[in-house]
Amino acid sequence: MTQESRKIALDRAVTLKESIKEYLEARPAIPTGFTLKKEYAASRKRIMEIFKATGEEWGDWHWQISNRVSSVDALSKFLNLSPEEARQIEEVGQRFRWSVSPYYLSLMDPDDPKCPVRRQAVPSINEIHDTYGKDDPMAEEFTSPADNITRRYPDRLIINVTNQCAMYCRHCQRRRNIGEVDQPVSEAELQKALDYIRANEEIRDVLVTGGDPLTLSDDHIDWILTELGKIPHVEVKRIGSRTPVTMPQRITQKLCDMLEKHHPFYLNTHFNHPKEVTQEAMEACRRLAKAGIPLGNQAVLLRGINNNPHVMKKLNQELLRILVKPYYIFHAKLVKGTTHFVTPVQDGIEIMEYLRGQTSGLAIPTYLINAPRGKGKTPILPNYLISWGSDYVVIRNWEGEAFRYPNVNPL
Repeated sequence: MTQESRKIALDRAVTLKESIKEYLEARPAIPTGFTLKKEYAASRKRIMEIFKATGEEWGDWHWQISNRVSSVDALSKFLNLSPEEARQIEEVGQRFRWSVSPYYLSLMDPDDPKCPVRRQAVPSINEIHDTYGKDDPMAEEFTSPADNITRRYPDRLIINVTNQCAMYCRHCQRRRNIGEVDQPVSEAELQKALDYIRANEEIRDVLVTGGDPLTLSDDHIDWILTELGKIPHVEVKRIGSRTPVTMPQRITQKLCDMLEKHHPFYLNTHFNHPKEVTQEAMEACRRLAKAGIPLGNQAVLLRGINNNPHVMKKLNQELLRILVKPYYIFHAKLVKGTTHFVTPVQDGIEIMEYLRGQTSGLAIPTYLINAPRGKGKTPILPNYLISWGSDYVVIRNWEGEAFRYPNVNPL
């Protein structure tokens, strides 16, 4: 290396260091589950005292499900609600069901209504003032060739196996299915869905979802995956679950041992903010990874929660820390009662533009808009291809520099 080349390299390093300065200044103000570890421990202790719960009960997912908070009176024991906020939650609850696990409750700031965890779980008056959203903007009824099946693509489909979740997210795309009673799909009904898959040999990939499939018993999940495994043309099985985020106690060693029998098996989860990436979530995800289960994250771009390039960058880096690959960022769907979360598409493009070059490719998911009426996921990307000719293209890099690049076959 010459003295001149070393100088060029050092000058370049200075430029790169300057480009990350804004993020380094913003990072201390972005809370994460790890930086809030002491606060979360104190909150957990307080909630356990109110419930008179033992450590063993807190660590039992059945206890977490059974003790979900779903009334204003109960919620007010844990969060400092103003009279107006309490009234509004009561009003919204008459139209839209809500419920939150004690664990997820422990991640909320009791004094801040704008807490990004709290906003995902506690009803907002905006939900009943929504005149824009639709019950089913994805038109799933028109992509359901059999009961409990959603099919949008040639070689894969979804089975919906329950309407139950550990927590009912305020941005849920299927809130129309929640109802007032937790209702797993019966084995007889699931057999009809399995019969459809058996009859269509092009189906090689099946996603089991709901609701949240991991609210079912280990035996029931095992039965579903076993039946899918008996179908010769089904090559890949997947589960979509938010329990690693909202109730990581569900990810027991027994569950992981059972899931390990069903490889190739994948699990996608749904972290939306760095505050959700906690010690407990890390232990759950590492337990799954140790069982050989690849983990992906499907975040939703939500106004006031994560529609900020620095927050999304920190989230994705925290996910890699717990062995979860950022997979998708979904543009929020126009679901009735949720459109106060919807951002301009430009927010998503800005985030993708910012992530490229500023962090590892491992930490860069794909930003997607679900086309209306079930027409499928559409990737939305910044434009890096500027123009082209017969033997060249003009591209730009993450710093905005344009380059003419040969587009020929040298052979």
